[in-house]
Parts: sequence; structure tokens; C-alpha cells
Amino acid sequence: MKKECMEKSTAETSRIWLEVDLDILAENFKRICNAVKPLKVMAVLKANAYGLGVMPVAERLLAAGADGFCVAELREALQLKEFGKPIQILGGLLDFELAEAVKNGFILGITDWQSAKKISDESVRQGVTTEVHFKIDSGMGRLGILAENAVAVARDVVKLPNLNCCGIYSHFPAAANDELSTTQASAVLGIAAELEAEGIYLEKRHIANSDAINLCRFATVAPFTQVRAGINLHGSFNADGERELGLESVISLKSRIVQVREMPAGHTIGYNRTCRLPVNTKVATVAAGYADGIPLNLSNRGYVIIRGQLCPIIGRISMDYTTVRLDGLTEDIQPGEEVIFIGGNGSSRITVGDWANLKGTHPYEVLCSIGPRVNRIYITRKGT
Repeated sequence: MKKECMEKSTAETSRIWLEVDLDILAENFKRICNAVKPLKVMAVLKANAYGLGVMPVAERLLAAGADGFCVAELREALQLKEFGKPIQILGGLLDFELAEAVKNGFILGITDWQSAKKISDESVRQGVTTEVHFKIDSGMGRLGILAENAVAVARDVVKLPNLNCCGIYSHFPAAANDELSTTQASAVLGIAAELEAEGIYLEKRHIANSDAINLCRFATVAPFTQVRAGINLHGSFNADGERELGLESVISLKSRIVQVREMPAGHTIGYNRTCRLPVNTKVATVAAGYADGIPLNLSNRGYVIIRGQLCPIIGRISMDYTTVRLDGLTEDIQPGEEVIFIGGNGSSRITVGDWANLKGTHPYEVLCSIGPRVNRIYITRKGT
């Protein structure tokens, strides 16, 4: 009860806040686990858990049974160390990060011979053995050992001291049930099989990200051993996958009305005067703008929800404010009234995907763009 009161009080004193439903998060995680079992599920918590707040999210996922975490870089890994679970840094390391990464026992990626040699040398210097996985570029074109060179590189790397070479992984540029994705998955397994024939056994094998969990069944079964669940934990990803797994959105983004005015016909709204009112109009100014992560692309195109009704955004969104028309709301709307930017129910519902479509981007960017002055509030009804 104390926690519920604190959350309510925090919302009541926030200009803009992001509600994160930890119960739905845990349920999404369990649905993913059931869909891929017996494979393990690693929770990807890059970029502050895609903007949701990494520590509360990690704590709840651990309670739900997460086998470990994946992150992009060293600082993210250090945040999660206190939980005592395996942490894999999926990206490459810079030289000044090596000592700390090895010291803390993180699982590191081998992106080429040079990176392996540096990790080995640092492990020898510290007198420890470091778990490493070969990062294979099977088509992403961003980072890692080119698939055609992987066997030769691995043969040399396993000879280096103080390395536990026990894993192999890759990444889909466009996960789908198509020839490209199946070829990528086959390439990773083929490399592992060829190395095993030479006595080099890579027991951990993974390629499935969020979209692949939903769309690429071949990447979520043996001989793969684990999957990497990221944004689908939050209920944001390909719509077909969402319907199949029954995952739900965990977030609602809300703000408040600062002022309500009756504006005369002909008056313009916002920077560059992109909206001119054709008739006398009731207009509300909302205490959130693009500095908070409201996409500028919603200007004169998007909607908010007030009292369960969709209200159109008018004029250009500014850094700190958004203006909306109060069409059809005859009630006495007052400053302080709640405004929903993401959330709602039924036909009056706005999703992360809706914003992504209007912005011409994908849900990852939408979530990661939610600004630091947006208060994160964590909702739980089960006491875990």
C-alpha cells in the first residue's frame, strides 16, 4: 500500500511521466519463455532498458526468471553487476574498457583476432579466465568476424591463453521467415558444427532477437541454446508476432494541461505558424514537447487522449509544449487535467507503433527518445 501511495503521489506532482507496468512486463517475459523453451531467455537492457529505467526493469525480470542480461557497452554492464547474473556485452570494447570488463567477469564478444588477443592479454595480466563468444557478421555488416573467415579465426583464437571460448552469436538485419534469415542462422550453426568437428565445442549459440522470437521459429529451437529478448518485453515489435504471443504494451506516457483558451478564428498556432484556426476553437496547451520525446512529426498530424477522447495536435510541437484542439469536449476542462500521449483503450488508443509510423522510424527510436526529465513511475499490483 505504501508503494502504491508513493506512485500516486509522484504522478500527481509530475508534468510528464512514463508509467511502466511491471506486472505486464513479467507476464510478457513468461510468454516469451514458454514460446522458446527449453532455450534460455537473456533480457536485453541496452540504453537504460530502451528508456524505461534499467534497474526496476532488471529487478522484476530477475524475479520472473531471467537467465541473465545483454547490454551494448561496459557502463551498462556495470550497472547490472549487483544482481549476480551473467552479463554479456554484445558490442565491441574499446582499449580503455578492457581492464574493467575483464575484472568484472563479463561475457565478451570476439569481433576479430586483434580483439581476442587484447582480451587474452588482459586476462593473463589479471590472472583470470574470461568467457568469450565469437561475434559473427552473417549479413548485418556492422561488427564482427565475416562468416567466411570465422572458422579460421576461431582456430587461432582458441589457442590463446585465459579465454573460455564457449559461444557463438550473430544478428539479423531484418528478421523474417525468409531465405536471408534462414541462411544467416544456418551459417552460424554451420560454423559451430565445423569447429566441433575439429574438437572446438561452442556450447552457447544464439541469433534470435525480439523480431526473430516472433517470426523466425528456426532461430528459437535447438541446436540454438538461447534467445535475446529486448523490445518485445515491452510489447512493441512486429504486429504479427504480437498477436501470436499475446504480448501487451507495458507503458503509458502522460502529461497535463497547463492552459485552456478560446482562440479566435484566424489565429495561428505555434512556431512558423503552420496552423491557422478556421473557426473559434477551444485549445489546450499541454506540458510536454520534443525535449521529452514527443516526436516533432506529430505536429498537425498526431493525437492525444483527454477524458477518453482523441484530440488532434495542432501547430508545431515545441520543446516544452504541445497544443491540441478540444473538439467535442463540452465539459469544463481545467489546467492540471491528465493527457495521454501513449496508452488508452479500444478505439481511443495510441501505441508506440503509431508514433513510429508517423515519425517514419521504428519503435526502438521512439522509446529511446523519451527524455530524462520524464518521470518514470513503476506500477505493480502483485507485490513482486
